[in-house]
Amino acid sequence: MDPYPTAPSAPPVPQHPIPTTSEAPKSSLVSNSERYRYLNVTAPIDGISHAPVPWSTGLCGCFDDVSTCCLTCWCPCVTFGRIAEIVDQGSTSCGTSGLLYTLIMCVSGCSCLYSCFYRSKLRGQYFLEERPCTDCCVHCWCEGCSLCQEYRELKNHGFDMSIGN
Repeated sequence: MDPYPTAPSAPPVPQHPIPTTSEAPKSSLVSNSERYRYLNVTAPIDGISHAPVPWSTGLCGCFDDVSTCCLTCWCPCVTFGRIAEIVDQGSTSCGTSGLLYTLIMCVSGCSCLYSCFYRSKLRGQYFLEERPCTDCCVHCWCEGCSLCQEYRELKNHGFDMSIGN
């Protein structure tokens, strides 16, 4: 009798391909809620840690997309609401997030404390670098630029930011 019996081997774990945003439907008739399932995962399923990747645009690249820059300048609550709806994968609406952002801005003047949380979530979903400094610092010192950068990042990942549910 073997004093050190070997454990029975576990059955192989089936490998399912993870859909990416490049596989997401490109039709403008497809709502963002249908695209949410194509978001990258927040934690590595394969057990491999992912190295942070750079943002697709720079923090000060606001004028690369002038319409987003203008929207954020005059209505940051709309920009934030659209970002939050996608980052939350549809669990909160654009209107609800935008309204809460506006209330925090009116009451405390520190809406950046709320919006920096969503920057962290966005970075986690896409394994983005924490640059040029921490998320809270970026939002506290450059709120408009950070919202524009996050908005452009989601656009570059294939989301139609104008849909809003």
